[in-house]
Amino acid sequence: MNNLNDIIKGCQKGKASAQKQLYHTFAAKMFAVCMRYCKDKTEAEDCLQEGFIKVFNNIDKYGFKGSFEGWIRRIMVNTVIEVYRKKQPELLVDEFPLLAEDVTEDVNDASFSHDELLIMIQELPPKYKLVFNLYVMEGLSHAEIAETSGISIGTSKSNLARARQWLKKSIENRLLEKKQAVC
Repeated sequence: MNNLNDIIKGCQKGKASAQKQLYHTFAAKMFAVCMRYCKDKTEAEDCLQEGFIKVFNNIDKYGFKGSFEGWIRRIMVNTVIEVYRKKQPELLVDEFPLLAEDVTEDVNDASFSHDELLIMIQELPPKYKLVFNLYVMEGLSHAEIAETSGISIGTSKSNLARARQWLKKSIENRLLEKKQAVC
């Protein structure tokens, strides 16, 4: 079973070997998706496992139209959103104040590695991280984010603005740290 379509058909028949092959083919990419949304590795691993259970339970609904990887990715993102919605009462927006607009460094000239940027995104407060990832990484509109995450469109817009401010402040702080390390 080397062809993806053959692996999918094997999974649709309930073959464990096909499921194992499918998991190994997509687990690393889907784990990265989960990590973007989750607070830590353990939560991401839990979401990954729950997501793959949903993939295997619903694989017979995949109609071989469009990207299979995109289909799995959507399941993973929806799984993370479900986890977020269950925890939502403990994550209040007002928990994190709107950051001041003062700019101490020119963040437009900043140069950070891919890993450094991912770390900064990972450090975002949960509500901000969810909206930021859905809007920036997944390309969803505020209306779609509101519908899938159970918040209003205004809250989605506000959380995105706050996420951007948070990231800007994080970049400024790291620039200052780099500058101080050089001196």
